[in-house]
Amino acid sequence: MVSHTILVIENEDVVRENILELLEAEGFEALGADGGREGLVLAERHRPQLILCDVIMPNYSGYDVLKALQESSDLAHTPLVLMSAKAAPGDVDRGLRAGADCYLTKPFSLQELLDVIGRALKLPKTG
Repeated sequence: MVSHTILVIENEDVVRENILELLEAEGFEALGADGGREGLVLAERHRPQLILCDVIMPNYSGYDVLKALQESSDLAHTPLVLMSAKAAPGDVDRGLRAGADCYLTKPFSLQELLDVIGRALKLPKTG
C-alpha cells in the first residue's frame, strides 16, 4: 500500500497528538502543526496528500488556512477536511461552501476519521 502523508493542523496538543498516533497506527505518514501559519509552512515543504484542519484556532483559523490553500498554485488541489466541535447544520454548510472537501465534527471515532480520509483521498473501501 502506498503511504499517504496527512498534515494535522490542530492547536490543542492532546487532540493533535491523538490524531497523529491514530494515523500512524493506520499506516499513514502524519505531520502535525499547532497553528494555521505553521501548517501552511509544512504544507509547502512536505506537499501532503490531505490536510486535517481545526476550524477554531487563535490568530489563523481553519478558514484562513483554506483560503490560503485555494490561493496557492501548488496546494490548491490538496484536499482539506475541516474539524470542529461546532456541529450545527449551518456550521457544516459554511465549511463545505467555503471549499472544504469534508467537515468532521468533534468528537469523532477512529472509524469516522478513516471514512472521511478515505472519501477525501478517494481510497478503495476495505472490509
